[in-house]
Amino acid sequence: MAMKASLQLRVGTQLTMTPQLQQAIALLQLSTLDLRQEIQQALESNPMLELEEEFGEQTVSETPEDDWANEIPEELVTDSDWSDTYQDLAAPAGGGEGPDFEREAAGQSLQGHLTWQLAMTDLAPRERQVAESLIDAVDAAGYLAQPLDEIRDGLRTQGLEGLRSAEIEQVLLRLQQFEPTGVFARDLRECLMLQLAVQPADTPLLPQARRLVRQFLEALAGDDRRLLKRRLGLDDDALDTAIALVRSLDPRPGSAYSSVENDYVIPDLVAHHDSRGWHVELNQEALPRLRIQPDYAALIRRADKSQDNQFLKDHLLEARWLMKSLSSRNDTLLRVGREIMVRQLDFLERGEEAMRPLILADIAKVVEMHESTISRVTTQKYIHTPRGVFELKFFFSSQVGGNGEGDAHSSTAIRARLRKLIQEESPRKPLSDSKLVTLLDEAGIQVARRTVAKYREAMGIPSSSERKRLR
Repeated sequence: MAMKASLQLRVGTQLTMTPQLQQAIALLQLSTLDLRQEIQQALESNPMLELEEEFGEQTVSETPEDDWANEIPEELVTDSDWSDTYQDLAAPAGGGEGPDFEREAAGQSLQGHLTWQLAMTDLAPRERQVAESLIDAVDAAGYLAQPLDEIRDGLRTQGLEGLRSAEIEQVLLRLQQFEPTGVFARDLRECLMLQLAVQPADTPLLPQARRLVRQFLEALAGDDRRLLKRRLGLDDDALDTAIALVRSLDPRPGSAYSSVENDYVIPDLVAHHDSRGWHVELNQEALPRLRIQPDYAALIRRADKSQDNQFLKDHLLEARWLMKSLSSRNDTLLRVGREIMVRQLDFLERGEEAMRPLILADIAKVVEMHESTISRVTTQKYIHTPRGVFELKFFFSSQVGGNGEGDAHSSTAIRARLRKLIQEESPRKPLSDSKLVTLLDEAGIQVARRTVAKYREAMGIPSSSERKRLR
């Protein structure tokens, strides 16, 4: 059969990100400390930039203009879907190497490390959106801090209609294979079982250790050796070996990452109160103030095509792009920070118990940005308030209970209320999870007992029987 050659024309659209816009978007995700390093590197490599003695928001000094310098738009469109900017990270193997900004964040926080691994994982768009929500729900210890049904309801409100809990479970199983081993567990038992699952098959007394964690973790906490020996069929030496294996596991697999993130924090925003009310402003001491070096800028000759003159023009344009990107970053950060605090004024007035439900989509809709942009802006960005310094992501929490008419509560507020109730309980008669449910119901908060148990475990608070024994 003869093959006939033909010519076809296909029309399509594709977003092309210039290196300058990629830089502007990349700056959004950097913490203040990392951004300071970027600025220092720019100062060392670009003779057109110099550092002013005062600190504050970036300004651009007046320099001669020409047609070649008109490439910088008045406003930078730094808002985009993550995949628009980092397409190569999610592309199939063999598509070439792209910018690897996420890899730099891998050692800075647990969420950054998990996000980097997610970028290397082949998931459908729907599954990836579920995975991103699961990563957001992981606490500093590495545990999944929200029940799956809450995550499911939140994703449904974000447009994943018909999402079933079974779909989230399937994605969760994939994520539980991530490093550090034991991450994404819903309780201590699951965390330890995930770690035992990767132990070599010839590990001594591995089956008994698995059964010990699966069925007798409470007896181990109570040091009931007689029960353990009888139920596991072990003598003293064998029991010691099984217990040693369990105790060699890490009950807080995410703690090694969170310690890196919390070493030193420079607030990006400051919230303060005066006679006119609450105000959110940029921290004027967070970043150095840059300007164009006037002497070098004056050397540029408009019509000169020499190599030296072109060198100066290129570095001047690069300096202006950087300063414009920094200004755009500050504007975006301030807009998002102000909108978050407008929603969380009750927290500023009364503390965590007054925290309102808030998700990324709420802020994204108001400031007219993509949710992934809001996620970048609020990660490793901090605000100083009269109640302390908080990461902007702290103010996001899912809605628990309610009928959509204002009586819903945030998971953060419920955790704070639980912590307060347990702190005020009688040492001789600690409050059971069922009693905590009753007390919350009396305060107008309707939650299930298993939700209370999960929140308590996520905060590292033992059960009522264990609290009584420890006291």
